[in-house]
Amino acid sequence: MDPRTNPYAPGAGSKPPELAGRDELIERAAIALDRIRAGRSARSLLLYGLRGVGKTVLLNRIRLDAEARGMSAVAIESPEGRSLPSLIAPALRATLLRLSRGQAMKAGLARAMQALGNFVRALKVKFEDIEIGIEPGDEKGLADSGELELDLTDLLREVGIAARERRTAIVLSIDELQYVPENQFAALIAALHQISQRELPVALIGAGLPQLLGQAGRAKSYAERLFEFCPVDRLDEASAIRALCRPASREGVKYTKGAVAEILSQTLSYPYFLQEWGKHVWNLAKSSPITESDAQRASASALAELDASFFRVRFDRLSPAEKRYMRAMAELGPGPHRSGDIARQLQKGVTTASPVRNSLVAKGMIYSSAHGENAFTVPLFDGFMKRTMPLD
Repeated sequence: MDPRTNPYAPGAGSKPPELAGRDELIERAAIALDRIRAGRSARSLLLYGLRGVGKTVLLNRIRLDAEARGMSAVAIESPEGRSLPSLIAPALRATLLRLSRGQAMKAGLARAMQALGNFVRALKVKFEDIEIGIEPGDEKGLADSGELELDLTDLLREVGIAARERRTAIVLSIDELQYVPENQFAALIAALHQISQRELPVALIGAGLPQLLGQAGRAKSYAERLFEFCPVDRLDEASAIRALCRPASREGVKYTKGAVAEILSQTLSYPYFLQEWGKHVWNLAKSSPITESDAQRASASALAELDASFFRVRFDRLSPAEKRYMRAMAELGPGPHRSGDIARQLQKGVTTASPVRNSLVAKGMIYSSAHGENAFTVPLFDGFMKRTMPLD
């Protein structure tokens, strides 16, 4: 069929043509943010799940919905190797400038800008990746101690006061939150705790891999009471069928039951993979309805493209020892697998293999699904490892 009319949208954080199965979570976030803006008690949300479940799509949807309701969102993606202050300072500056646009700068907003200037000056030496240039304020003792937890609390307090002055809320939207160093994550949690106690309209909607739960708990013991931890998983069967079939139906194209079953079996109903298979089967099918044979040919095409891009870019970041560890995991199956079983597959002791495991966790390639167990953060990665590193 004509690729120009292909309705599917695989991509990193790309909005799917049919956002199926997520309405309840979107509504929960909307209620929490509206309550926080009104000065009522509500918890910030942390979304967690594997790669390909649509966390970034959800985060963007929640952020855009909040902006449509008059809130100010601070959109941040946390890459590896960057400090939280270097990410939050320029994003907050842009948000504060938007709040001041078209109106005289009120006292709360002016003070928030002073706090941000002090924050940047005080932490530039400690966090050498802070590059933003902003004039510090005149007031001493305002976000200028050089201690991240104290200064971030001061900064977010003043930002919250400025937001309340404007009758809005500030929504910190942080993706890939698992890459924020634990001590900096602890400072953010502590600051949000203080803000929540003062009922100031500042909230965090964060997203990350499954290890985010453990990181939050280690960072601050009260994190479980401050946040609502929201698992984002693969779609149920009805939602997966809707995500796959509705975009095609709008273009006048149907699927046979066999085609749908084949695609759901291959993708395990993960939203990203549904988009990939949908794209490939559309381009390969001659006409409607799309058949099981079309879907089988699409599986070969989709896997070849994933192997060359989605899987490959993650594989290429690994050291030889890390690749061997993940190949040993793959040989045991999709997982999760106990550390001892993986070590035996490698013909090594658990203690010897532990540093490699820890580096893979830090890189976001595996996570501990339970004590002593390990699983891939990328669905279908076991199959890729077997294809790309076949045993002799």
